[in-house]
Amino acid sequence: MATKERNNVDPHTAAETLRAALSDVGIVLPSLRVDPASPQLRLIELGRVRSDVAARLAEAIRRGATRDD
Repeated sequence: MATKERNNVDPHTAAETLRAALSDVGIVLPSLRVDPASPQLRLIELGRVRSDVAARLAEAIRRGATRDD
């Protein structure tokens, strides 16, 4: 059931939520957007990032990581 609920997340809402969360920790992914080529899959494109941004993203994930999923 949890997997089906996760598949029902609006991709536009998810992209904006992710953009806001990243912004809160000073990270900007300029190419972050909903993938227009596959609306049925509800994919989010994260795009390309510089290596320093990728390192900061990894650090932010590690700091906030939980194992409750």
